[in-house]
Amino acid sequence: MSTTPEPGSTETPDERLTRNLSELLQELRVAQAGVQILFGFLLSITFTEVYARDANLFERVTHLVAVLFAVVSVALLTAPAAWHRILFRRGKRQEIMRLATWTTITGLVFLSLAVTASVLLLAEIVVGGWGAFVIAAACGVVIGFLWFIVPLNERWDDENGG
Repeated sequence: MSTTPEPGSTETPDERLTRNLSELLQELRVAQAGVQILFGFLLSITFTEVYARDANLFERVTHLVAVLFAVVSVALLTAPAAWHRILFRRGKRQEIMRLATWTTITGLVFLSLAVTASVLLLAEIVVGGWGAFVIAAACGVVIGFLWFIVPLNERWDDENGG
């Protein structure tokens, strides 16, 4: 994110950086809610009698993979808030923004993987076999398209005068 004001803007670079950081932290609140709900759901499954009795090895491994993806996503998506609080009023906003942009995008990648793995687990229980993989792959493609391809395409158009 550039700290250079857009043409016609009256923001100083410092004001723009402050606004960008505030917007990023607000975006993270939205993403964190989703990943925390998913994480809680994934954790609660293991305490059900049906899971303990009926889950096969594939379902257990898929579940563990989904949990691990969610854990990494939680860590990446909450890190910028921790950095902001620890480095508050230390003149580190530029560094926080640089690192937070990277961790946010990476956290969203891991969240998309956690959601896709969760769908695979659910689809395996409901329909099983190749159908489960097709359903999970379709969900992964939709998430990847909406979360990454659409904005990257828009960014590419902006950078190339499209």
